[in-house]
Amino acid sequence: MTGGRRWAPVSGKGLRTGELAERAGVNVQTLRYYERRGLLAAPDRRPSGQRLYPEDAVALLRTIKATQRLGFTLTEIEELLDLSQHRRGTGELHRRAQAKVAEIDDRIDHLQRMRRALVAVLAADCDSLTDCSCGLAAPLPAPEVSGAEPSRSGGG
Repeated sequence: MTGGRRWAPVSGKGLRTGELAERAGVNVQTLRYYERRGLLAAPDRRPSGQRLYPEDAVALLRTIKATQRLGFTLTEIEELLDLSQHRRGTGELHRRAQAKVAEIDDRIDHLQRMRRALVAVLAADCDSLTDCSCGLAAPLPAPEVSGAEPSRSGGG
């Protein structure tokens, strides 16, 4: 994150690392990773050094995990959180969600082409991958490619 702390810890009572992890359904390593990435603000500490997270951190972590399940990378999630923090309306969120739907549709199309090619291999009843031509006197069939394979980059 580039714009400071995401969530300011509340004074007084807070959640310890293990409590936050359990309530949010993540592990402690995930919390530390999100802190390093700037998705989760570094918490206040007790005099003993023990971390104290605000209650709001539970909702943030659950939101991050839910957004990951929708196919967004941590880099994309960070951008979406920044948009939300600056209250830039829903237009940009909708544009990014539509782009993600298109990306998922591309992946589905690619997987369907892979599936058809694999079904052709099964139908040929090959004994060896090196000698299997699926009756076509050609190497194993590869999915028809109209473009490059969908990228999985973007962090996270």
